Amino acid sequence: MSPHVKPQRNWYTQTPLYLRIIVGLLIGSAIGSALHASDAAPQYIALPGMIAGLILKLLGALAPPLILIAVLDTLIKAQLAGGVVPRMIFLLILNTLVAIGIGLLVANVIQPGTWADRTAFHATSQPVGATDAGGYPPLSSLLDNIPDSLLRPLVDNNVLGVILIAAGFGVALRRLEPDDRQVAEQMVGVAFKAITIVLHWVIELVPFGVMGIVATEVGTHGFGAFKALFAFVFAVVVALLLQLIYYLTRIAIHTWVSPRAVLVGMTDAIIMAFSTDSSTATMPVTYQCLKNNVGIRDESARMGALVGTNFNNDGTALYEAMAALFISQLLGRHLNLGQQILVVLTSIVASVGAAGIPEAGIVTMALVFSAVGLPKEYIGLLLTVDWFLDRCRTVVNMMGDVNVSCMLDGKIRPAL
Repeated sequence: MSPHVKPQRNWYTQTPLYLRIIVGLLIGSAIGSALHASDAAPQYIALPGMIAGLILKLLGALAPPLILIAVLDTLIKAQLAGGVVPRMIFLLILNTLVAIGIGLLVANVIQPGTWADRTAFHATSQPVGATDAGGYPPLSSLLDNIPDSLLRPLVDNNVLGVILIAAGFGVALRRLEPDDRQVAEQMVGVAFKAITIVLHWVIELVPFGVMGIVATEVGTHGFGAFKALFAFVFAVVVALLLQLIYYLTRIAIHTWVSPRAVLVGMTDAIIMAFSTDSSTATMPVTYQCLKNNVGIRDESARMGALVGTNFNNDGTALYEAMAALFISQLLGRHLNLGQQILVVLTSIVASVGAAGIPEAGIVTMALVFSAVGLPKEYIGLLLTVDWFLDRCRTVVNMMGDVNVSCMLDGKIRPAL
C-alpha cells in the first residue's frame, strides 16, 4: 500500500466512540431487562459480563507498560530549563493535591455510591486492603510498593513500583550524551506510539464491554446502580467546577490577568478540549490562546501549556480518586484515611503522561483500584458515563495548564 493512501475506515470506526457507548448502553439495558424479567439462570445473566471481563483484562494488561513508557517519554522529552522550573513544579503538585482533596471531599459529602441498594452488591463492613502496619498504613503501603525486581511491578500491576522504575530510568536517560539520548528518545517515542495504537484497538471494543457489563448488572440487580451513577456524575461535575473556581480565584488574586479575560480568551481551547477529549491535541491551541488572546508572556505560555501539560492532569487525578471512593461506597466497603491517602498517591502518579490520550483514564483507573484492593470488574460500570466525564476532566486538565501559565506570569502585565 502506498504510504500516501490512508486505510479505509468502516462505519463502526467512523462513528464517534461516545455514540457507540450510548448504543451499547441501550442494548445492554434491553438485554438485562429481558434476563431480569425472565428470571434467567445465573450462568446466562453472567454471560454478557464475561465479554466485559475480557476487555477489562486487556486494558489491565496494557496499563503498566503504558504508564512506564508514558512517564519515560515525558521525562526524556521535557525541556526543563530556567529558574521558573521549581515554581512550576510547586504549582503542579499544589494544583493536583487540591484537585484530589476536592474530589475526596465531594465524594465523602455527597456519597453517590450510597444512592443504590447496596445489599444487592454484597456489602461488607470490612475495609478494602486492610493493613496492620502499626497505625501507619500510608507509609507501610508505600514501602510495600518499592519493587524488589524490575519486572515484578509490571506483572503485579503495581503502579507505584512502575512509576519508581520509570522515574529512575527517565532521569538516567537524560544524563546520556546528546547522540545517545537522541537515540533513546526515538526508541521510547516509537514504543509509546506502538502501545498507543494497541490501546486504541482495545478501546474500539469498549462499547461491547459496556453492553456486557450493563446487561449483567441490570439482569442481576435491576436499574438500582444507575441511580448511583447519576449521583456520581453529578458529584464529579460539582468537584470539577470547584476546581475550576479554585483556578480562577488563584488567577484573580496572584496574577495580572482577570478571570473573565481567561474564560473569554480560552474559549477555543475549551471547546477543542471537550470535543477532542485530548489535552495533547489541544496543546497548540492552548498555547496560541494564552499568547494571542490572553496576552501571557511567551516563556510563561510555553512552560505552562507545552511543558506543564505533560504533568498537570488535575481533572484525571480528581476523577480517579472519586471513582475509587464511589465503588467502595457502592460495595459498602470503607476506605480509611490511610487508604484514601494511598488513592491520592496512586491517582497522581497514574495520571502522569496519560491524560493526553483519549480514554487513557480507563486504563490507569485499573491501577488505582488495584492499589486499594477494589474489584476491577466494576470499572465496566463506570464506562457507561466515562465518555462524558472524560471530556469534562480534559477541560479541567487544560485549564490547569492555563492556571500555571498565568501564575508564572506574575502580577506585572507585560508591555505591549
